[in-house]
Amino acid sequence: MAHTTLFSPFETSKLSLDNRIVMAPMTRQFSPNGIPTSDVAGYYQRRAKGGTGLIITEGTTVNDKVATMDANIPQFHGEQALAGWKNVVEAVHSAGGKIMPQLWHVGMARVAEKAPFPELPSAGPSGLFKPGKQGAEPMTVEHIEAVIEAFAQAAADAKAIGMDGIEIHGAHGYLIDQFFWEGTNQRTDSWGGNMANRGRFAVEIIKAIRAATSDDFPIVLRYSQWKQQDYTARLAHTPEELETFLLPLSEAGVDVFHCSQRRYWEPEFEGSELNLAGWTKKLTGKPSITVGSVGLNDDFFGAFKGQDSGTRAVDDLLERLDAGEFDLVAVGRALLQDPDWANKIKENRTDELQQYSGKALATLS
Repeated sequence: MAHTTLFSPFETSKLSLDNRIVMAPMTRQFSPNGIPTSDVAGYYQRRAKGGTGLIITEGTTVNDKVATMDANIPQFHGEQALAGWKNVVEAVHSAGGKIMPQLWHVGMARVAEKAPFPELPSAGPSGLFKPGKQGAEPMTVEHIEAVIEAFAQAAADAKAIGMDGIEIHGAHGYLIDQFFWEGTNQRTDSWGGNMANRGRFAVEIIKAIRAATSDDFPIVLRYSQWKQQDYTARLAHTPEELETFLLPLSEAGVDVFHCSQRRYWEPEFEGSELNLAGWTKKLTGKPSITVGSVGLNDDFFGAFKGQDSGTRAVDDLLERLDAGEFDLVAVGRALLQDPDWANKIKENRTDELQQYSGKALATLS
């Protein structure tokens, strides 16, 4: 029964998918000068042919000079880049797939001297990469407003070239999450302070995207408790705090929440087996995506050290999906390694699933 649920259609008034499998966004840095090439189109097309219901692209940066950390990270602005993304859309659609770009600003995670425009300081609500580590002056209100408009324009461009929606990257200690996180948002104006003010930047981005697109254009928000700067960090320590955080985002116009955990099977709060996606769906009533080491037995940080991960059975995941804890399942490294992962699961060819090789992280296509 649970296996059937994974491959059942997902239907809302705004989004229709053939199954519940989502390709998680994974940065690749394979787009010279920020322009996605035919190789990028082929990369995503193979995952669509392999049975993935929805592809969320690698993070692609909005039109702000300090939004990116590397010249080979794709951008989502400019005539050439948008033409490249249109080719990606057409390749995925020709294979029967659906695709959304993940819109991204890296904030203080950018190392200025290694990035385009090295003479410019990186941007963050308080100029903090993590608590106590100052890297720049706080963003001006004018810069904040310009970045909001950049997200809105990117979403409008996504709709114009045929994307099936957009995802906002609000996780993992990047710019939007730096506003969310009290540790990096020490502002005393209306963009900082209590949780509502710290969430205002994202709320305004969501509202601006909705105004720039249409009422029926899907908006996904990815968020996390943990940060790359601190794996133990938390935005909310209780369900009540999480509800306070989530409801303004939901009311602003988020259609689906993408809830990033390092390991999906870990409960979010004591006294309940619900994971972060489960709590998010329960508190907002909106569909949620679970993610975190799906199909693998360890989280992704070891991959950056060249460590491998073996396969992990997904029986418990499917049981939770069937019970309605969450609605969609995002798969990262397993799909990076094997574009046919979804079809192999569907056809019970689990003996063909490949062990994930961390050594291949930067070269897989």
